[in-house]
Amino acid sequence: MVSKKYSFIAGALCLLGSTGFAQTTTSGSGYDVADSSVVPSRGMPQQTEFMQGTYNFPAKPRSMWELGLKVGSFMVAGDIPARFPGVGFGAHIRKALGYVFSLRLEYMYGIGKGLNWNATSNYYNNTAWWNAGYRPTNPQQARIFENYKTNVQDLSLEGIITLNNVRFHKAQSGFNVYALLGIGAATYDTKVNALNGTTPYNFSGISGYNDYKNRKNVRDQLKSLMDDSYETQAENDGPRRPKLGGNTLIPVGHVGAGIAFRLNRRLNLAIEDRFTITRTDLIDGHKWAEQVFGQPVLTGDYDAYNYATVGLNINLGAKAVEPLWWLNPLDYAYQEIRKPRLMILPKPVLPDTDGDGITDQFDQEVTPAGCPVDSHGVSLDSDGDGVPDCRDKEKVTPTYCQPVDADGVGKCPCPDSTCFQGMVRAGDCATALGSMPSIAFKGSASKLTTEQKSLLAGVAANLRNNPNCRISIVGYCTESKAKQSSGSARAENVRKYLVESEGISNDRITVLLGQQGGDCNTVDLRAE
Repeated sequence: MVSKKYSFIAGALCLLGSTGFAQTTTSGSGYDVADSSVVPSRGMPQQTEFMQGTYNFPAKPRSMWELGLKVGSFMVAGDIPARFPGVGFGAHIRKALGYVFSLRLEYMYGIGKGLNWNATSNYYNNTAWWNAGYRPTNPQQARIFENYKTNVQDLSLEGIITLNNVRFHKAQSGFNVYALLGIGAATYDTKVNALNGTTPYNFSGISGYNDYKNRKNVRDQLKSLMDDSYETQAENDGPRRPKLGGNTLIPVGHVGAGIAFRLNRRLNLAIEDRFTITRTDLIDGHKWAEQVFGQPVLTGDYDAYNYATVGLNINLGAKAVEPLWWLNPLDYAYQEIRKPRLMILPKPVLPDTDGDGITDQFDQEVTPAGCPVDSHGVSLDSDGDGVPDCRDKEKVTPTYCQPVDADGVGKCPCPDSTCFQGMVRAGDCATALGSMPSIAFKGSASKLTTEQKSLLAGVAANLRNNPNCRISIVGYCTESKAKQSSGSARAENVRKYLVESEGISNDRITVLLGQQGGDCNTVDLRAE
C-alpha cells in the first residue's frame, strides 16, 4: 500500500517539473519603501525612524490577502484501487507573515470511487456487506468485489513556504514555487454499492478475476452487472470516532507543492498537488485482509488521499502591496546600491593642506598662509621677480632692476635719463595693471568659484599697487531677459567681491552691461 500512496506524489511532482519551469518570467519593481501609505499603524514608528535615517530597515508593508478557488482530481489511496480520479474542489484564504512564510486556511470537498477487480471471500467481518445480506455460505455470494464511493471534506491550516522569490538577478519572478505543510480535520461518508435495488448482486458469473492481465475485462463485467447506486453504509469507526453532521471526524496532515503563474497584480493561476495522511483505514470502507490460519486480519495500513488542482487566486486589499511571496526582499537593497535615493551618504572631504582654497590633488605648491594663489595653487608673483606678492614690498619691479632682495625690492641704477626708458609712466594704467583676466561661468551659475576668486585677488593686488588706476567690469548678455539678469548677477558678484572682500574702493570700478562682441558666459575686466 505504501507504493500506491507515494505514486501519487511522484506523478504530481513530475507534472509540476514538466510544466512549471518551461514558462517565461516577467520582472517587477517591488514597491516604494518610502511610501508610508502602505505601512500599517503599528509599523509607523519604525517607518519614521527609517525615513529619518536613525534605523536601517523600513517597516514591513501591509500586503494583500489571497482568495483562491480551485478544482481538480481527488483520489483515495487505500486497500481498494481507485476506479478513476474523482472530482475535488475547494477554496482558501491566505495571508503572508513574511516574504517566505505565509498561512493558508483551506476547505476541500472531494468525491472518490473505487472498485477491486480482485474477488475476496473474507468479507463477513465487514459490516456493510454482512448487513446487506451477503453470506459466504451462499454459492452466489461466496466471493464479492469490494467497491466504494466516499465524500470527504476537510478544513485545514497550512504553512506555505515560498522557494523562489529571493532572487539575485531579477527584481521579480513571473512564477512562484512553494511547498506546504498543514494540519486539520476531515469528515468522510463512505457508501458501498452492494444491492441491485434491494437484492444482493450475484457475482458468481464474473470470470477471470485475480489475474492482473484480465483486470480490464473483469471491470467491464462488473460495470455491466452493477448500477451506480452506492446505497449501503460502509463500515466506519462507529463510536470510536467523534461525529460531525453524522459523518466520522478524523485528524489529518498535509504535505504538498505547487507553482503559481502571475497574470497581473491581482490575479495568478496555480497548479498544486496535496497529499493527505489520515489516522483511519476506512475511508474506502475496507480494513480486512485475507484470513491467516482461519483468523481475520486487519490490513494495518491507514488510508490517504491525493488532491491535485488548478486554481485561480485573487489578491484582495486597498492601500496594500502585492502578497509578500510575490515580492523580492532584495529589491530595496539593490535599488539603493545601484541608484541611492534614501541612502545617507557622507559629504566628500577633499584635503587642502595649506588652506589656500585649492585641493591637494590640484595644488602645485605648499603656499604660505595668507598668500593669494592662482588656479594651480601657486602664489601670485605679479612682477615675476621670484618673491610672492604676499611678501613683495615692491609689487612691480622692472626687469632691469632685478634680481631683487628677499623683500622683492630691486636695485635700479640710474646714471642718466636713459634709465627711465621702458618704465611705466604715471597714469598709464593699461601697462601698469598688465593683462586683465576674464571670468568664465558655466551654465546658469553666477556664484564665484575658488579659482575665480584667486584671479580677482591678483587683480585687487595690482589695483592696490596702482591707486590711481580704475577698471571696468564688462558683461555681454543681450539675448533674453533671463540671460540679461544672469549677466547682471555675475558682473555684480565680481564687483561685490572686489569691494567687500578685497577692499577696493567702489568708485574705482565701472560696470558695463549688454556690451557687444563677447561671450554671454564671460565677464571681462579692463583697465581704464
